[in-house]
Amino acid sequence: MAMTEATQRNRTENPEREKDAPDVRARRPSVTKRGGGDPASRGRTTIADGVVEKIAGLAARDVLGVHAMGSGLSRTFGAVRDRVPGGTKSVTRGVKAEVGEVQTALDLEIVVDYGVSITEVAGAVRENVISAVERMTGLEVVEVNIAVSDVKLPEEEEEEEETRLQ
Repeated sequence: MAMTEATQRNRTENPEREKDAPDVRARRPSVTKRGGGDPASRGRTTIADGVVEKIAGLAARDVLGVHAMGSGLSRTFGAVRDRVPGGTKSVTRGVKAEVGEVQTALDLEIVVDYGVSITEVAGAVRENVISAVERMTGLEVVEVNIAVSDVKLPEEEEEEEETRLQ
C-alpha cells in the first residue's frame, strides 16, 4: 500500500506521535457469531409425503415404456376426475411414499407398453425416481418397489377410439 503525502509528512514531522497512536488494524472489533453454526443447519425442514409422491410420479412417467401409473380401478376413477370441469390430473396416481426425517421409501404401480422389457423399464424407473427425489429433497431413497399391474396392448388404443366415435 502506498502512503498518502499527508501521512508521510505527519510521520516525518511528528515521529513521537506515531508511537503513541495505536495500530488501527489491531483495533478491529471481534465479530461474534450469533446462533452458532452454519445458517443452513438452523431449524428443521420437513417434506410432506405428497411432495415426494409428485416428484416420483413425474420422474416415473418420463421413462420410455411407462404407459400409465396406477391400477385399472384408480386409472378409471382418475379418468372420470380428469373430465370433470376444474379437475386436475393426478401426478401422484400409482405412487405411495413413506417419508422420514432423512430417508424415504416408495411404492409405484405402473402400466407398461406391450413389447418393452419390463425389467429394463422397471430399472430405468427406479433409477430416474431415485435420482429426482434425492436431488430435489436431499432425502435418501432406501427402496423403490415397483408393481407392474398391466400391459398396454396396441389394439386396446384402437378399440377405445372406435367406441368414442360411435
